[in-house]
Amino acid sequence: MTDVNYRFSKSNRTLTERLFEAPEVGKMSPAASVVAYFLLIVWSFFVLFPIYWVIITSFKDATAVNQGPYYIPFVDFSPTLEAWRTQFTEDPFCNFSAILRQLGLLVYNSFVFVVSPVVSLQPMEPQICKIYLAFTNSVVISIFSTALCVLVGSMAAYALARIQYAPKFGNIMAFVLLLIGVIFATTYMGIPWWVSCAVALAFFFFLVRALGNHYKMRLSNGDILFWIISQRILPPIVVVIPLYVMFQAVKLLDTHLALILLYAVANMPIVVWLMHDFFANLPIELEESAQLDGATRFGIFREIVLPLTRPGLAATTLLILVLSWNEYLFAVFLATVKVQTMPIMVAAKNAGEKGIFWWEMCAIIVVMIIPVIVMAILLTRFISRGVLLGAVKG
Repeated sequence: MTDVNYRFSKSNRTLTERLFEAPEVGKMSPAASVVAYFLLIVWSFFVLFPIYWVIITSFKDATAVNQGPYYIPFVDFSPTLEAWRTQFTEDPFCNFSAILRQLGLLVYNSFVFVVSPVVSLQPMEPQICKIYLAFTNSVVISIFSTALCVLVGSMAAYALARIQYAPKFGNIMAFVLLLIGVIFATTYMGIPWWVSCAVALAFFFFLVRALGNHYKMRLSNGDILFWIISQRILPPIVVVIPLYVMFQAVKLLDTHLALILLYAVANMPIVVWLMHDFFANLPIELEESAQLDGATRFGIFREIVLPLTRPGLAATTLLILVLSWNEYLFAVFLATVKVQTMPIMVAAKNAGEKGIFWWEMCAIIVVMIIPVIVMAILLTRFISRGVLLGAVKG
């Protein structure tokens, strides 16, 4: 037999092999590790530097900004709280003691949207910090709209992933025509919206029972998914005026409920589209076994499906939270006084008579990004897994 020397051990490898070949399965070679970490450091610099720049700029004064660029506090410039002091002292009710007295506002904003369409509420106390009011409005509207959007959207995505639907096209068109009739009756004829909706639903039920069997054309789950995601293709500016008229007709302008419902509906296609892939990649044998044991469809969804898709659910939740937190267009039309959010407040300050210096605006931006950063840190271990899980196909 020929004596062949296989270089499997580290001691038998040449210098080139040690540098460019992986030492073992599942690890990168030293050269690949250096390149990968270098690229990660460069990318992290480009991602984190704008945030760092905003933070340090909020602690500069006009001299440090105009004579810059200065990057290192206490070395290039002396930090100051002038920008923060300007924003929180121009309003006489933004001092620390006043904000402590207003802590109940967060609880108030958390529940007011439930009762405001039903009962008449007294005007809010005028002694209120506008930044604190906008911040609590953004927190409440973003959290509630995200929770509603993820809850309903995930259930819809699971239904489309596991249940085959075949709605008839004629029934859908009848529903759309009746919905247009409801809008016309409410807007131009002065009929109360709840009356027109009740009549339209009764008429729709009659049409389905009488003519539904004569329709032949059906839609599939793929058609429904495409229609759902197509709602995000339409520019939001197109539907702003009709939405304003609709909310004005039902007396929901400048209410928390209006923005919560609108944000949830606007972001629903993203939740359905993302979560559908997560649910479709789960092995259906787990659900079939649970059904044999007597589990209900909702029980399977709650006890089996959601825990297995927790990473994807966390990543989707963070994405929807960011979109709701930064929403500007809908809020600027539907929020006037009571429910102004942080983006609206920043725009209002910038459009004032004397405007706002951009280092002062950096102080407000820091306040805006803190909740999102905290949420991202809390969900980090789920987000990384969720992003990768959606790309894996069985």
